[in-house]
This record gives sequence, C-alpha cells and structure tokens, in this order.
Amino acid sequence: MSSRTYDAIPPLRVAFLGLGVMGYPMAGHLLRAGHGVTVYNRTSSKASAWVAEHGGRMASTPAQAADGADIVFACVGNDDDLRSVVLGESGAFAGMRAGAVFVDHTTASAEVARELYAAAQVLGLHFVDAPVSGGQAGAVNGALTVMCGGDADPFARIQPVALAFAKAVTRVGESGAGQLAKMVNQICIAGLVQGLSEAVAFGGKAGLDMKQVLDVIGKGAAQSWQMDNRGKTMVDGKFDFGFAVDWMRKDLGLVLDESRRNGARLPVTALVDQFYADVQAAGGGRLDTSSLIKRLV
Repeated sequence: MSSRTYDAIPPLRVAFLGLGVMGYPMAGHLLRAGHGVTVYNRTSSKASAWVAEHGGRMASTPAQAADGADIVFACVGNDDDLRSVVLGESGAFAGMRAGAVFVDHTTASAEVARELYAAAQVLGLHFVDAPVSGGQAGAVNGALTVMCGGDADPFARIQPVALAFAKAVTRVGESGAGQLAKMVNQICIAGLVQGLSEAVAFGGKAGLDMKQVLDVIGKGAAQSWQMDNRGKTMVDGKFDFGFAVDWMRKDLGLVLDESRRNGARLPVTALVDQFYADVQAAGGGRLDTSSLIKRLV
C-alpha cells in the first residue's frame, strides 16, 4: 500500500464492518490515520488476518464492534447484507451510542438508505449513505471518490475521517442521494466501456495497431479513465483484475429498478446490462468489466 500524509484530526474510536476487497484496505487507512479501529467480518478469519497485519481489534458481532464508536463504517455486498449488519440485537445500531454516525459505503439502493436513515433517527443515531467509486486500486491507494447523502452536520463530522481513504468526500443531497449519484456514475461507466469495446474491436478488425491508436486518441476528446486504464489491457485480452462483471450487474440492476420508479429512460444502460449478462453466461462473471469486449472479438 502507498504511504499517505494525513491531516491532523483528533483520533476517534471507529468500527469497520466488512473486510472485502474494498473494506480491508479502507479500514487499514483509518488505523494508519491514528484512529482506534475495531473490525467485524462475517468470516472471522478475514478479521483475524486484518488485525494480524494492521493491529486494532476485532469483534464477533457488528454490535460489539460498534460499542463506544464515534463512527461506524460499513462496506458489504447488497441491501440484505447491509440490513444484516445494521439491524437486530447483534446489529450495529444495537451497539451504537446516541449521536454516533453510521456511514455506509456499500453500493445499495436509495430505498434501503432511506429506510436505515429513518431507523437511525428513531434511535438518536445518524446514517449517511456514502457509496464509493475508484475500485480496489482506489481503496488500496486511499484515492476513492465518496458520494454522500444525509444530514449536513453528521456529514461534516465524518468527512475529514473518511479522507483517510479518499481523495474526495462530497455531500450531494439528502438521504439516498449518495446512492443515486453512484447510479449516475455506473450509467456513465457502462456506456463508456461498451463504446471503448466497440472501438478497440473495430480498430483490430481494421488492422490498426490499437495500442498506438489509443495513445494518439487518448490525447484528444475521446480520452477517459476507462481508455487510460483499460484500453491496452482490452487489446491484450487481460481481464483477471478490477471491478467484476457480477458486481456491475448488481449495480446496474439497482439503476434499472430506480429508473422504473422515477420514469428515467435508459435504453443504452439496459442494453449494456444484457451484454454483461452474455459475459456472465459465458463464465466471465468474475472478470473485469472491460471483458465486455469478449462479445465482439
């Protein structure tokens, strides 16, 4: 992991729930920033490995991890996973003290964000939905972009702490707005990856040196993060890294569900979602999203 210089903020007691490919390094950045970190993971061996590597403490339930914490961070799989670590007698809300803030970095629905925000209010707690963009590399390098929904005061409390693992932490609106902003992000990415896939496949069929062409057009209006970071690996047919197709389909499912509620028309997004289904059906569910090009070559 890269070294970082952290702004001086008072050390806090924090918990981190969920030590997957994102949460594991994010929790590490919090500890290196000087905070007291207690971790919880459904598979306890992952929490044991994290403590062995970083220090800090582990807990056997989300409630125990959250006990006494100023801020509880979470990054789990989906709406149901989130409810399972938040609600119930062993959930984080049961262990949190009044006034503490729960920050959810899961890419989940706006609906569950609003549900848990309301539940937190009843208990005298705060809930901020805060999905992230930047992938595993962004988590490892402490360079994530965080989109937050929720009340202004708790957001102001968590923002400098979350900057331990992020380059930008921005409040975009009320409860649920963070999740909606992440949906916008995924809509943009889906269209870009399909366009890049078609371009690389077209150039290859035309006999061009596509690595050279990508260098050339990457200096002009076609430039994008996807082109800079995925274009040449697409040419090489390398996809065993990055953001998995399975995860993208989960995210696009949230997008399409929300569009049915709000009436937005997403013809390209719906089509690309079906293209990703083709990649899954061919056994590519764990490949990077750039594997979309495999349908075309």
